[in-house]
Amino acid sequence: MELPRGNKGSLIASRRRILERLLSERSAQTDSELDRFTPMQVINSLFSFLYHVDTSIKRKAVSMMGATVAELAEDDMESGRNVIRRLMWNLNDESGSIGWGSPEAMGEIMARHEKLAMEYGHILASYTLPEGNYLENEIIQRGLLWALLRVYRTRPELFRRLNPLLLPYLESCDPAVRGLAAELLGEIREEKAYHSLSGLLEDGAEFENEMEGTTRTVKQAAQEALAKIGNQ
Repeated sequence: MELPRGNKGSLIASRRRILERLLSERSAQTDSELDRFTPMQVINSLFSFLYHVDTSIKRKAVSMMGATVAELAEDDMESGRNVIRRLMWNLNDESGSIGWGSPEAMGEIMARHEKLAMEYGHILASYTLPEGNYLENEIIQRGLLWALLRVYRTRPELFRRLNPLLLPYLESCDPAVRGLAAELLGEIREEKAYHSLSGLLEDGAEFENEMEGTTRTVKQAAQEALAKIGNQ
């Protein structure tokens, strides 16, 4: 039965209030009040938190999005695909949206659900390719690099088949892009990056990995990456 418009609006506002309270809390507890909403309703409300100015809230929203979509896809794979497609659309120029938080959400979903990762991992990698769906916005690139790192840590074999183009990010004007690229290249032990990483050993610019809540210099990220590559 179709709900009156006022009731629909109240339910949406209620979901948002519950999520805002839950995401603002320091604990990782769940809220039983969310049980009265379907996974898709929760996901729809989570979208607006993917670009929240408070990075701790954004981190929790990305994590909850990944967990909820993975759970949804176990019962309804097509609905899981539709969420990925919506995130992809947000990154499309034609959408009129910048797509804040979309790469991070895609990476988290793929880290948590193998079938979605197998189907859409190549799309995530294509955002690094000039001949693909290259993302030019440097803030979005930060999220993309974290998403690729998240996928690598959970699905290294899939990541290597995806073969994203990472070396050019070490030359970015944005310290966070350089630093996150260094972290990722070190994690995957990319020997071809050794020379370029060595060129960052005097780079004292600070950057934040907002999805992990850490701050350090590009130089430190490069040093750690070189140590990992050298010790393999």
